[in-house]
Amino acid sequence: MSNNILSKVNEPKDLKVLSGEELNILAQEIRDVLIKKVSKTGGHFGPNLGMIEATIAMHYVFNSPIDKIVYDVSHQSYTHKILTGRKNAFINPDEYKTVTGYTEPSESEHDFFIVGHTSTSVSLACGLAKARDIKGGKENIIAVIGDGSLSGGEAYEGLNNAATSGKNIIILVNDNDMSIAENYGGLYKNLELLRKSNGNAENNFFKALGFEYHYIDNGNDIESLIDTFSKVKDIDHPVVIHMHTIKGKGYKDAEENKEAFHWVSPFNLETKEPVNKPTSGESYRSITEEFLMKKASEDPKVVAITAGTPSSVSLGNFRNEFKNQFIDVGIAEEHAVALASGIASQGGKPVVGFLSSFIQRTYDQLSQDLAINNNPALIMVYGGGITGGDVTHLGIFDIPLISNIPNIVYLAPTNKEEYIAMMEWGIEQDKYPVAIRVPNINVVSTGISVEPDFYNINTYKKVESGKDIGIIGLGDFYHLGKKVKEKLKSEIGVNATLINPRFISGIDEKLLYELLEEHKLVITLEDGVINGGFGEKISRFYGDKNIKVLNFGADKEFTNGVSKDELYERYHLTEELIVEDIKKALE
Repeated sequence: MSNNILSKVNEPKDLKVLSGEELNILAQEIRDVLIKKVSKTGGHFGPNLGMIEATIAMHYVFNSPIDKIVYDVSHQSYTHKILTGRKNAFINPDEYKTVTGYTEPSESEHDFFIVGHTSTSVSLACGLAKARDIKGGKENIIAVIGDGSLSGGEAYEGLNNAATSGKNIIILVNDNDMSIAENYGGLYKNLELLRKSNGNAENNFFKALGFEYHYIDNGNDIESLIDTFSKVKDIDHPVVIHMHTIKGKGYKDAEENKEAFHWVSPFNLETKEPVNKPTSGESYRSITEEFLMKKASEDPKVVAITAGTPSSVSLGNFRNEFKNQFIDVGIAEEHAVALASGIASQGGKPVVGFLSSFIQRTYDQLSQDLAINNNPALIMVYGGGITGGDVTHLGIFDIPLISNIPNIVYLAPTNKEEYIAMMEWGIEQDKYPVAIRVPNINVVSTGISVEPDFYNINTYKKVESGKDIGIIGLGDFYHLGKKVKEKLKSEIGVNATLINPRFISGIDEKLLYELLEEHKLVITLEDGVINGGFGEKISRFYGDKNIKVLNFGADKEFTNGVSKDELYERYHLTEELIVEDIKKALE
């Protein structure tokens, strides 16, 4: 398609001279651009296709960046970026990587926050509105939030505050009857009732809070959107616009399979096949799901919990096979932890899965609701480690977050057999809250079964005895430790001691004292941030003793789309660079 209308649109004011017919042509041109671009690069597919018309209408009616738009999660902001001076990053393949997948203030004055986690837009908008009021401004403040994001606790807190502000704040609820996966929760019955009654049901969640309420049945109709947005522009009190949209609008596969097309890896538009086909065979996720389904079939007390991401935490098939032993709490990680604590307190066996990036939201509940009560829930942490991910989705902070809370036993398996034993023990033991850092590498199998007994807390495993240098390789980085050991032997003739600590959350003082006898240097390797992490526990122990310690891991920094290879070089996480650092330390 030639993109004749899009070629004329370089900033929001260019929309205001377009006719209704031209706006609709523009929507189709943008849809074609997004489908082509995201199929090439990967990214959030369905959320962006469903928001094209609403984004055009917002920028047609409102005056961005004077009027301020905040996107929840901001994973639906691609059209916004196209309309605010960044269209070449979506049209020209050479510029695809010049913008991020989320709003980014350094890219444009039309973006106000770096956002990648959910349920935050209303709270952020409340802050923008208050700042406007104390400065005597008159601009509109618009918060865009999806129905899935409404399940998160911060969304309720923001709505509760916004409703009583008595000033201009416009909350656009994008209701496509989907979260990442299917929505769960009582709120969705009310949203369904409002959709069926065309917004006229007396039972109205938003009105009950105190909002003026408007409903748009066809949230992908630009004319209806413009009409309603125009009515509320410059309003002097809080208002909710509830619009019903279609997730994945305009791409048949995405409309029919909304969960799979929420976020996609690059795929071929003709064959629909992924560009990089996943490796066949076992993965740690498939091992997890097979294990959990077996446990659930044997014991009705086993309950699996997800916070809106079942497929990402190995529960995609589990939810269908064990409906009575599966709970999706929506995007509500805090609630998931407290729920698990409650189940565990009564003899249940809850298993809660989180992505490392999202478990950051659970700190208070891990501490207060779970650990203080010492209830034996099992927490599974996926995606932990140094990656080339977006700044909002880094997996390097879970180790200091979880391992420094008393009572929680945080385990780091190094292979399949160890992992299965840790899951077995974590589910069946009744003494501790247990967390397991799910391996984020290809499956390593030794073929040697491991006894599911980790009651001897903080006992490390000395895999190979040596002298002069001790290597403590945590979890996935145990395998890096093996490579370092081999290189030390071949380059400087040192037969280092190799240790698999297994326990992230504590130290094995007995073994560490033993190392003092024949070792000059100990190195620690962890696939996470060093500050507050595992290695620093070892450094602290040896701080007043006659031995050197080197900690290897990630620096305390936010990285954004930096490749893993580049980060490994930056942090000296290759065996070559580690051995060079060891040589310098020994000089």
